[in-house]
Amino acid sequence: MNPALLALQQQLPAAEGPGLLDFFWQSGPMAKIVLGVLVAFSLVSWAIMIGKYLHLLRADRQSDTFLEAFHKSSRFSEVNSVAAKLGASPLVGIFQAGYAEIDGQIKHAQDLETAKGGERRYRITSLPALERSLARAVSVELAGVSRWAPFLATTAAAAPFIGLFGTVWGIMVAFRDIGMTGSTSLVAVAPGIAEALINTAAGLAAAIPALVGYNYFAARIRGLRARMEDFVQEFINMAERNFT
Repeated sequence: MNPALLALQQQLPAAEGPGLLDFFWQSGPMAKIVLGVLVAFSLVSWAIMIGKYLHLLRADRQSDTFLEAFHKSSRFSEVNSVAAKLGASPLVGIFQAGYAEIDGQIKHAQDLETAKGGERRYRITSLPALERSLARAVSVELAGVSRWAPFLATTAAAAPFIGLFGTVWGIMVAFRDIGMTGSTSLVAVAPGIAEALINTAAGLAAAIPALVGYNYFAARIRGLRARMEDFVQEFINMAERNFT
């Protein structure tokens, strides 16, 4: 052989064989269905995590602004006018529920005093009723901030098993191909092995971020719940001082 041609052939890169994905696309429809389900779980989980992060960030910022206005104001009516602009804060929903309950009780008490010919006073008639209204508001706000978070837990728990199903199916395909061809060469079993490996990796790729995200948001929601409960106690103390 011509030495120049031999040197040129040695400089050329060796041809690459088919990759794992190439073998995967040669596999059956079940592998693609499993991968599609895992990709859908992963995309929805990431959308929830991004949306939840922005939601909680906005809720924390508006809660700080609301608490500052709440502590500076001397009347609930002033706070209520500020609260209308801070709807992302769960504290606003709690305050509005408490304010509506106080307003309703005061008007009812004034109507009774007017009917009796007495003096109209700004007094609430039932502190336990106010506490129940605030407790209901806390439950509503918690349900709002926790919305879609259980899907992350479902993804973290289910995705590895869906991937495991794809893994088992791929191994079954590999053994079937061995039985049909009578050969244990890589070419014969490659589609089944590729199916198993890719679905295993996809299951873990969907589950791990969802698990980390769920634990993170669960901690953030617990902190927000403690903040709401502290605000409820502060609201009740203020109502008891001013309206009883």
